[in-house]
Amino acid sequence: MAKKEVTQVFKIMAPGGQATPAPPLGPVLGSKGVNPGQFIQKFNAATASFKGKVVGCIVTVYNDKSFDLEVKSSPASVLIKDAAKVEKGSGVPNKNKVGQITKTQVKAIAATKQADLNAASVEAAMRIIEGTARSMGVTVVEG
Repeated sequence: MAKKEVTQVFKIMAPGGQATPAPPLGPVLGSKGVNPGQFIQKFNAATASFKGKVVGCIVTVYNDKSFDLEVKSSPASVLIKDAAKVEKGSGVPNKNKVGQITKTQVKAIAATKQADLNAASVEAAMRIIEGTARSMGVTVVEG
């Protein structure tokens, strides 16, 4: 049997458990040499627990058109928007604040994201999440 060679590695973001082969996902997968139908089945099965939240994914495509799927956690901005209950971040975060989250919520988000972040401890991950919140116009309060 021939050795599998990696032909492409790319990242996508899609709603967990609800992805469809319709645009924008289907054409991107097809152009990369991945069967959209197979990918969608595998992706939806792997991300069923995320129920509609946007999920990042790293796809590795091999020369025989097979692929591997590595599911990451939701982006920090999505988790912050959910915690603050806001639609979107501020266009001018240093002037217009759109919401606030507590340190407890930041710690929960940091614990969720720690595997995907470049942080040695939960406290370091919390500082990363707080910085993301500040850049979105979300204030972090004690509590």
